Amino acid sequence: MNTMAAENVTSAGGTNGELETLSTGHDVRLPLSTHATMTGAVLSASPEAVRELLPAGLAPVRATPNRAAVTFLCVDYDRIGHDSGIEPYNEFGVLIPAVHDNSRTLPFLSVLTRGVTGFVWHLPVTSEPAKALGVDIWGYPKEVADIVHEDDGSTRRTTVEIDGQQLIDMTVNRPPMFEQSDSGVSYTTKDGTILCEQLELNGEIGLWPYSSSISYTLGDHPRARRLAELDLSDRALMRFAADTEFVIHEGNPVGPV
Repeated sequence: MNTMAAENVTSAGGTNGELETLSTGHDVRLPLSTHATMTGAVLSASPEAVRELLPAGLAPVRATPNRAAVTFLCVDYDRIGHDSGIEPYNEFGVLIPAVHDNSRTLPFLSVLTRGVTGFVWHLPVTSEPAKALGVDIWGYPKEVADIVHEDDGSTRRTTVEIDGQQLIDMTVNRPPMFEQSDSGVSYTTKDGTILCEQLELNGEIGLWPYSSSISYTLGDHPRARRLAELDLSDRALMRFAADTEFVIHEGNPVGPV
């Protein structure tokens, strides 16, 4: 099953194959090839509350007939491009599975095929070059934070603290992983435009639907308080893990914000 079904988008130029120089002075080439280990979970949420977090032009995926979804993603990057000079870093993502307003979103099926793709609402990282990489090229909403991943056998615990305030403490039990390739998209906003970035994964990937093998506690950071307003489920619609090459393509405009 293609767990991250890619959207059809029309290229509007972009910098595919060209060097991009970041505000930190680092040079990276697109599409950007990285290597990462990931764990995460897709949780059901209030569709009305989730829609408030999306820019105009995007609509939340229906996880069930009456619920939308939010994805928490814990990432450890150990390679960033080829000779970019950017050191390995940790990341925590809050994504909202979403599609264009005029796309058809089926309950149940959509969360399995689009659960780990969508609008990137928050993306803390552990270094300034990592922040510049996302902000300068794609408009990813990155900020520098303290992010610790603790791996114990098949379990990863991730804690995130920003400016002395806790965002989240999350534990995910990895499902079995198998060698495969997958694809998807992320949506970001940059310079008043919604961008769509195509994503590719090649490596070991695993997912497990309707699972209680996750736990999380939201902290007192303003972003955590905003997440607490979404009526998030305790049980995961899907938990997932990957040990994979992760490729991010240039962003293509799909509409104004």
